[in-house]
Amino acid sequence: MPQKIAFQGELGAYGHQACVQARPDFEPLPCDTFDDAIESVRKGDADLGMIAVENSTYGRVADVHSLLPESGLHIVDEAFVRVHVNLLTKQDATLDQVGHAIGHPVILPQCGIFLRANQITPHATSDNARAAREVAAGDDLTVGALASELAAEIYGLKVLARHIEDSDRNTTRFLVMARETDYNRRGEYGMMTSFVFRVRNIPAALYKAMGGFATNGVNMTKLESYMVGGHFTATQFYAEIEGHPDDRNVQLALEELGYFTDHLHLMGVYPADKRRLER
Repeated sequence: MPQKIAFQGELGAYGHQACVQARPDFEPLPCDTFDDAIESVRKGDADLGMIAVENSTYGRVADVHSLLPESGLHIVDEAFVRVHVNLLTKQDATLDQVGHAIGHPVILPQCGIFLRANQITPHATSDNARAAREVAAGDDLTVGALASELAAEIYGLKVLARHIEDSDRNTTRFLVMARETDYNRRGEYGMMTSFVFRVRNIPAALYKAMGGFATNGVNMTKLESYMVGGHFTATQFYAEIEGHPDDRNVQLALEELGYFTDHLHLMGVYPADKRRLER
């Protein structure tokens, strides 16, 4: 029986595309929400979870970083997926007929130039693949879906306009989550370490906590904050650094971080995706 990988969305979603590209031997398992995808891995219904965390145009995916620390799962890989937005329609539709396009709120502003140029009104829906499925199920030639070419294949739609996104580098980053991890792995393009922490309630604690990474030459690629439990005094930070906890400079930086934190939790140690190096 093939192993399964869970993602948020319906078949044909960009999360599905990420699964196909990063884990082609796994059976994709669609889930309604990120919570459901994480829970399916936690319960053993899926072996891995493919979780979108940020888009190069839109920014971070809301609430995901607050879900990950409580998931009990580990980050074991990252995957960068080039997001091509396409206008999908019924086979008989022409561009001059289409007056409405359905897509996820994250996708709509990513192809604003094309929509305005063609006087197409955008409409939000919960999932791009769902939009494709609904267009396929209907008979309205004036409505199109903003989705992947994979969705067009699955639902039998025509790619009326291909790659209509505003940015030619539009990319979504996914994290692959698992119940177990292996810290002995080493990646061809380097390693990444993700963790969450809370600083102690002392003056300049965050500044001092970050000092160890600078003095030990550890590159921090991400530092984001979010509230914990709705309390303004309980800010938690999610951080990503280049390197492995066994590296001496990373060891020293994390030791210094420990002096100024009252909570530090390692989320994952995983190979860097080669596309991280692209400029």
